[in-house]
Amino acid sequence: MKTVLITGCSSGFGLEIARYFLQRDWQVVATMRTPRTDLLPASPHLRLLALDVTDPDSIAAAVADAGPIDVLVNNAGIGALGAVEGMEMAQVREIFETNTFGSIALTQAVLPQMRQRRAGVVINVTSSVTLRSLPLLSVYTASKAAVNAFTESLALELAAFDVQARLVLPGRAPGTRFADNARPRMANTIPEPYAPLAAAVFENFQDVSQITHAEDVAEAVWQAATDPAAPMRIPAGEDARAWAAAAAAVVG
Repeated sequence: MKTVLITGCSSGFGLEIARYFLQRDWQVVATMRTPRTDLLPASPHLRLLALDVTDPDSIAAAVADAGPIDVLVNNAGIGALGAVEGMEMAQVREIFETNTFGSIALTQAVLPQMRQRRAGVVINVTSSVTLRSLPLLSVYTASKAAVNAFTESLALELAAFDVQARLVLPGRAPGTRFADNARPRMANTIPEPYAPLAAAVFENFQDVSQITHAEDVAEAVWQAATDPAAPMRIPAGEDARAWAAAAAAVVG
């Protein structure tokens, strides 16, 4: 039975990914900053571990406790919406510490065992905003675009060891708590001159004609984990697939 370690399982995509793999009889190591036993069904195949991806000691302890890992899903992330002019550098660093450096650090911790076994998959969950630029998301987009570039280069490094690296790019998911979790970081990040732009952006957020559901992301992660022929980039959600197609058409 294979084992998957998933970060950021307290809500949203991570929680649904954990459920999805549990239903398919995988050993699931679900990690959260503060583990909660009421979120996932009790199962002999489930382990809950504390993990803060910005803390090296926490990473080392979680990887040691998890044991052999067949698939790593770097899903933990924080959102931020605001004009660059209104963001403190401390906020910028916080976003990169979790979204970018956290993914890299956990990957570093898991790679030795995968390389030695000559098997494994690293899946990094980023965002479809890296396919289509949007205003007021420059710092968040940069943190995720960096992970895209990291993953594509990593895949080349690992090919000789039969270890794979893949990207899952979700679209906008109003059904998750992502926006609610990001709201505390939005205080004072939109200076008055940017208010008209922000109003237009928020109005566009009301459009739910094309969105991403958490299960879309779980299905994409499953494909990345189980299909050796899966593409490097897997868009997750109707909107993400549309954006990916449009980006491909421009390149073509």
